[in-house]
Amino acid sequence: MESSHPPRLDLGLDAAANSPSGRRRRHSGWIWILVLVIAGLLGWHFRPVATTSTAGTPAAAGRGGRGGGGAPTVVVTALATRGSIPVFLRGIGTVAPANTVTVHSRVNGQITAVHFQEGQMVHRGDLLLEVDPRPYQAALDQAQGQLQHDTAVLDDDQLDYQRYLALYQQNILPKQQLDSQAALVNEYKGAIASDQAAIETAKLNLSYCRIAAPIDGRIGLRLVDTGNIIQANDTNGLAVITQVQPIAVLFSLPQAQLPQVLTQLQAGQHPSVSAYDSTNTKLLATGRLLTIDNTIDASTGTFRAKAMFDNRDNALFPNQFVNARMQVGTDQNLTIVPPAAVQQGPNGSYVFAVSPQNRVSMRPVTVQLTEGEQAGISSGLAPGEPVVVDGADKLQEGSRVSIQPAPGQPAPGIAGAPSTNANAGGRRPGGRPGGRGGQGGRSANRSAASTAHGG
Repeated sequence: MESSHPPRLDLGLDAAANSPSGRRRRHSGWIWILVLVIAGLLGWHFRPVATTSTAGTPAAAGRGGRGGGGAPTVVVTALATRGSIPVFLRGIGTVAPANTVTVHSRVNGQITAVHFQEGQMVHRGDLLLEVDPRPYQAALDQAQGQLQHDTAVLDDDQLDYQRYLALYQQNILPKQQLDSQAALVNEYKGAIASDQAAIETAKLNLSYCRIAAPIDGRIGLRLVDTGNIIQANDTNGLAVITQVQPIAVLFSLPQAQLPQVLTQLQAGQHPSVSAYDSTNTKLLATGRLLTIDNTIDASTGTFRAKAMFDNRDNALFPNQFVNARMQVGTDQNLTIVPPAAVQQGPNGSYVFAVSPQNRVSMRPVTVQLTEGEQAGISSGLAPGEPVVVDGADKLQEGSRVSIQPAPGQPAPGIAGAPSTNANAGGRRPGGRPGGRGGQGGRSANRSAASTAHGG
């Protein structure tokens, strides 16, 4: 009997669905759906909670640094003090020896001995070199011999003159012969004077064979050695001696500072001058201003000053580059703050002064001078006021601040600043639960948990 239903077209789909691979595909589809559902639930549970304006949150902290109602900006402050600051003039200079002498020979001859070490400190009169003295000793002996000869001739001529004089008085000898004998006596007197001068010259040349130091100082490198023939007109010299105790420093200052220096010199005062090394950090020596030059260098607009230093420890060396600092006075009754407290704006210098309510205000100030770690303010700030020295870049007019103590100092009390633990655990200062029915603490904890999990 034939069925009333149409014939079923079997394309093998039922077999494919009932096959093991088909069942695996159905199972993997359900697994992926389950994974997506779990991921959605987790994402909803750890969703970010909207940030409120409660003090202590990052958003509130950012607004508090700009004068909002959030957490205060942490800054470091210092108290302004009353005091005085020395006024210094600074210039770049070089060390110059007080005297420099190039030692030359004053006679010709051969060097027989050198009696100094290169770089040695010598004193005036110390023997440095010796030149062969024998030619000059021979010249001395010859001059002395000539003197003896002329002295003997003079004695004989004087005796003849006495005889001629007696004969002339007896009218035996003519006057002409007596005058000739007198002239002969005077001639040999002149010869004797010449002989004595020759002796002195020979002695002087003989002394020049021993070359001595003309000044105290440090002798440089030797320019000649033993055995060399030297000339009196040699331009190179034998050695150079520089006087380093005392020693001078020549430095330049702007012409605008000339009245300050000139006034003190005309009053008989010689300001103190300190010499620092090339890095301007190490003090080398302290001396006094000696004088200034008589002209201003038109090409640079500066004038030269000269200071003298004892240099007992040889800290200064000739031609050394130094930074000179000269004190020309002291500014009194200034308000002193650290230089870091002074800020620069379009309208000039200002500081952030901190009020007792821990609010900052911008104070325009007049900076008289800055020296080292001190900035002297002549107007705009009173002694005793705290000023911000660190963290000013985050401030504006009226910003609330939290004062961070300096290293080694206790933390100061901050008026009006909320404690970071004031709402810890969701409780108000009175101990009651915050929010609605104590839910504030739990909400804060959930927010913290969400933030901690990166939701």
